[in-house]
Amino acid sequence: MLKQFSELGINESLLKSLADLQITIPTDVQEKTILNILNQSEDLVVLSKTGTGKTAAFGLPLLQLLNQKASEVQVLVLAPTRELAQQIYKQLESYAKYLDLLQMVSLTGGTPINPQIKELKHAPSFIVATPGRLLDLVERKAIDLSRITHLVLDEADEMLVALKAEVDSIIKMLPKSNRTFLFTATLSGRVKQVVHDFMSSNALQIEVGMSTKGHQGIEHQYVVVEPIEKLEVLLHFLNSRARQRGIIFCKTKAAVNKLAKKLAINKFSSGAIHGSLTQGIRDRILGQFREGHIDILIATDLAARGIDIKAVSFVVNYHLPDTYDAYVHRSGRTARAGAEGLSLTILQQDEVLEVAEFEKELGIKFNEIKKADPQSLEENNTLLWAKKIFKTKPNREISAEFKEKIHSVFHHLTKEELIDKILAYQLGQSKTEHTKTEPSKK
Repeated sequence: MLKQFSELGINESLLKSLADLQITIPTDVQEKTILNILNQSEDLVVLSKTGTGKTAAFGLPLLQLLNQKASEVQVLVLAPTRELAQQIYKQLESYAKYLDLLQMVSLTGGTPINPQIKELKHAPSFIVATPGRLLDLVERKAIDLSRITHLVLDEADEMLVALKAEVDSIIKMLPKSNRTFLFTATLSGRVKQVVHDFMSSNALQIEVGMSTKGHQGIEHQYVVVEPIEKLEVLLHFLNSRARQRGIIFCKTKAAVNKLAKKLAINKFSSGAIHGSLTQGIRDRILGQFREGHIDILIATDLAARGIDIKAVSFVVNYHLPDTYDAYVHRSGRTARAGAEGLSLTILQQDEVLEVAEFEKELGIKFNEIKKADPQSLEENNTLLWAKKIFKTKPNREISAEFKEKIHSVFHHLTKEELIDKILAYQLGQSKTEHTKTEPSKK
């Protein structure tokens, strides 16, 4: 049975914050990590899935270990993206509510640098940063990393894919006596190299719930489609999940933008994020998604890091990811905090052979589902057409005289008769267009 946080040695100030947040029982990763950080002195590698409460696992004990009288940076947390860094910072702020003397700052790109330089002049003891912005501040001599006592590398496997050179540079600036905590969902080659190069030879390793690398509580499915059917099959799936929140992953920014336009045209409540958008736009769209104002988020892999929302019902891989690690992180956006979720991958026939490779590497089972039949797809397209009409704003520039002429054409029809005729006309148009686009059998 899991212990109470008080039994792990967490102090009264932090326990009071946890009570305010209605957090009472530690998760497995929190229990094992907190005990280690508070009672051991070795470096630590924590292998655990996303969504298991890792921020509290390192945040609570490190907040407790701070020397609040010292006037230098003691703890540095590195995260791969602005969104994740800001999320970590907000969580740590909520835990530190009753630590009156604590100075903490978030250093991320996409926001003005001068206010961050000003904040650093107040000698914060706890910093959460992205590697690029931190190096920029180091070059400007706005921050001194020589007194760091504790380093956290969060989502290390993802961070080291694109930012290994930056992370290596930062670690080399730190005192060799610092204690390093590395959190990762997978032990990739880059992660192993950092462990070998920069962590002590007697570093401890904690592995929590990794009997399979894919999340528990996730149903993994795939559907095979022809290229021309891909969008139709996606739209049919999304309509079947109306009012549920989900994330659709695409490989490139261009693909994200293109799909976002298609969903907007079909009146889906959606938004898109990728690395080329400004931080303000990304924050606004993520806020709308988090608060439930939009149901669907279309994203690239890196841009979606740091999305920790419990009510994400499904993930769609509109494009198969290039790496096994990427699939773990994508699917890990759903089934968080013990919930259940679905990860659906839309494949073309020549990609099906790769499914077995993903199953073998990740220790998970994919279930093939049949794509919707032509009639269901046609009916779904017609339903989308009807929704477009429903959401179309009236044209106020049409003259009353012309509207009266149109009205006179339909005035003798009941509402049901009018709908029947419009529906029959639309379905007839759809069949005609489909016949025109069918390849010749000659």
